Amino acid sequence: MKSAVETLNPTRVRLTVEVPFEELKDSLDAAYKKINQQVTVKGFRKGKIPARVIDQRFGRGAVLEEAVNDALPKFYTDAVNEAELNPLGQPEVDITELKDGETLNFTAEVDIRPSIEIPDYSGIEVEVDAVEVSDEDVEKSVEQLRERFASTSPVERAAEDGDVVTLDLQAKVDGEVLEDGVADGVSYTIGSGELLDGIDDAVKGLEAGGEATFTSELKGGSAAGKEAEVTVKVTQVAKRELPELDDDFAQLASEFDTLEELQADSRKRLADMKQYDQATQAQERVLDKLLELVEVPVPEKLLEDEINTRKHNLEHHQLGQMGLDLAKYLEIQGKTAEEFETETREAAVKGIKTQFVLDELVKQEKLNVSQEELTEHLMRRAASSGMSPDQFAQAVVEQGQVPLLVGEVARGKALAVVVEKATVKDTNGEIVDLDDEEEETEAAEAAAESTDTAEDKADEKTEG
Repeated sequence: MKSAVETLNPTRVRLTVEVPFEELKDSLDAAYKKINQQVTVKGFRKGKIPARVIDQRFGRGAVLEEAVNDALPKFYTDAVNEAELNPLGQPEVDITELKDGETLNFTAEVDIRPSIEIPDYSGIEVEVDAVEVSDEDVEKSVEQLRERFASTSPVERAAEDGDVVTLDLQAKVDGEVLEDGVADGVSYTIGSGELLDGIDDAVKGLEAGGEATFTSELKGGSAAGKEAEVTVKVTQVAKRELPELDDDFAQLASEFDTLEELQADSRKRLADMKQYDQATQAQERVLDKLLELVEVPVPEKLLEDEINTRKHNLEHHQLGQMGLDLAKYLEIQGKTAEEFETETREAAVKGIKTQFVLDELVKQEKLNVSQEELTEHLMRRAASSGMSPDQFAQAVVEQGQVPLLVGEVARGKALAVVVEKATVKDTNGEIVDLDDEEEETEAAEAAAESTDTAEDKADEKTEG
């Protein structure tokens, strides 16, 4: 077999392959054997039909076609390996010449990973938010905890803001009561915004037994997005009562004996959260700076696949779970379809470029992923997915996604290397020392995780 490579552009090549006919022998034998098992010829036992009879009855062309289809993947793979290419996705193959007993010639066009030059990145400087926890932050945190321990007691008066009302609801569309539009005994806190638009104004001022009708757009169910006539009946009004902010509350709501200790713990937790957010912000801004330094051509087919993947995930998974379609989502976001298309393309381009650059850094820095690092990453991903580690691990293995997780960890480590050499200052001008290794690694993996692009899926298909 002889092969040659023609570079069509920085991300696409054409392989020209010439195969001597004798190298098709194994595939021809396999083709005759396969056809033998599929056909019957009078006078011959199944599987014992001579090759010359198969050629006479079914045509030599059918045998050649079967043999070539069987042999092409191997010859293509051999040509790719010989040229030391990194293909993305499936090739476009064209058989240019097939002469029985002489030769098989074909071409294969395929997208490849571009060659990337990583420049010196040690001079990168970024600014991040300072870690500052105000008294107001602590007060808000403790107040949220206090809200969770609020109690309610029924009152005989009209409903007011903050009251908890028990409601019976009925929704009609075009005068017909919806099958899933009836609910009794619904508990709702006035002003929380957790039910339907317009419900607060409808129930405020009503006492137990009071009833009102209003129009609202349904957020979910069989008629999501449609205008409905909603009838609401108040069956109970209850006043929310917050516990006193004192040592007794601290003992009720936490492991601490005093309110002062609870507030100190809240301050520390808020600082830890802001420190993690700061680390994530540093990773993202260093990544942006790194991408500015590197010229990265993007394969058009890979880009289109990534854009389509992002749209599909948004429309059929994220929005579907919320009972929204794309048009309603854009309306809520205040975006036009053109703005959405532009943002999606920009995000897809960044995701692909990020993956290419970080993968190149992994090779350049000779970074490896240990079993312990992979396990820790898997545990974090399982927690964020709401699955148990065992369930998540099983799903990853069954779907063949272990290489994707390894790639995420490796890219996170590559980004952490760049951040380590960068100068990170906060808005107060102070140097930020991201010395918490575990926190830095988590933040780096989070920043690199969004690079699970169509290329990963293309690699999977190629490997399969």
